[in-house]
Amino acid sequence: MGMGVKDTDMLFRKADYDDIERLAEIRKIQLQDEGQKPDVDMDDNLREFFNEKMRSGDLVEWVAEDDNGKIIATAAILFMDFPPAFSNPIGRRGYITNMYTADEYRGRGIAGKLMQKLETEAKEQGISMLVLHASVMGRKAYVKSGYKETEVVMEKTI
Repeated sequence: MGMGVKDTDMLFRKADYDDIERLAEIRKIQLQDEGQKPDVDMDDNLREFFNEKMRSGDLVEWVAEDDNGKIIATAAILFMDFPPAFSNPIGRRGYITNMYTADEYRGRGIAGKLMQKLETEAKEQGISMLVLHASVMGRKAYVKSGYKETEVVMEKTI
């Protein structure tokens, strides 16, 4: 387990390789909460993703643990390269993902604290542009953290 910061009855710390199974489990819970049906087996894909992205440094995931050491909230930043633009001359962006707080811990500001950790990670890498896809449940927390809705993203499943 990585070093963390104790905050009231929560421990905030960076996730490490030992957390991958729990992170994969939480990711599946999060997707189901957002309305996706668990109709495919993606366990191997999740483990591979977390291993590869953590190893490369492209993914930094923070977790909050309760006083029993159980991960009850997660938040991740995925560093992605885009072509430089006038609005983002370095091109690199932080994509916020895996935002999840267990039901019984919601409304305590945990997501906001995790978001601050991710913003610090971005600033340390010289990144000033953060993007995310907000679930209906998450919108309020994101707006509270200063995110603005845009109509820029379009998508197509092929």
